[in-house]
Amino acid sequence: MTTVKSKVTIKGTKEGLVFFMDDTCSFDELLTDLREKIEHSHQKILSGPLIRVSIKLGKRYLSPEQQEQLTRIIRQKGNLVIHTVEADVITKEEAFAEQLKTHFSVKVNTVRSGQVLEHEGDLLLLGDVNPGGIVRCTGNIYVLGHLRGYAHAGISGDRQVIIAAAVMSPTQLRIADVISKPGEEWTNNSGGAEFAYLENDTMLVAKMNYLLRIRPELGEKQA
Repeated sequence: MTTVKSKVTIKGTKEGLVFFMDDTCSFDELLTDLREKIEHSHQKILSGPLIRVSIKLGKRYLSPEQQEQLTRIIRQKGNLVIHTVEADVITKEEAFAEQLKTHFSVKVNTVRSGQVLEHEGDLLLLGDVNPGGIVRCTGNIYVLGHLRGYAHAGISGDRQVIIAAAVMSPTQLRIADVISKPGEEWTNNSGGAEFAYLENDTMLVAKMNYLLRIRPELGEKQA
């Protein structure tokens, strides 16, 4: 005789009820079993005074829409109040926060001639990069100072990164494998922060107020 594994297991605790959701079945199977439990089983438990409910998803990731489908079924019983929904996976937002903790770095110093500053991820430098100084990183480079040396962003090949500076007058810039050459845009600095970026394999420079138009994903990262 084959025993069918329950997709939803309900256990009582001192704090209320815990709904353990199987994380190996399909989402549709999970919903079907949950409806069965709510509508036809456990009638004594799922009636009466208000009960706090904690939902344990295991290693299953649910989109906001799927989570709403799940909780809507449980809320059919007016006495069930959903307290927490927990999963042993992290959301995209949490993953990005972890990435920032690991890869975003703030340095407070001046990179002098002959010095090399290297970093994995995005780099925020509170200081200057003097002529002969070198900054390299895999992500974006932000210099809150005078960039007069050499800066290379996206050293692992990322072409969507930028190089930004409060005062942009570098010896040379490089994004991924595209190299700039000093030109009029460096010598005729009109003041104000600027950033360099790639478009169709060409390096361009724009004022910082155009950043979110050109690289809107950078704004999404900070949201």
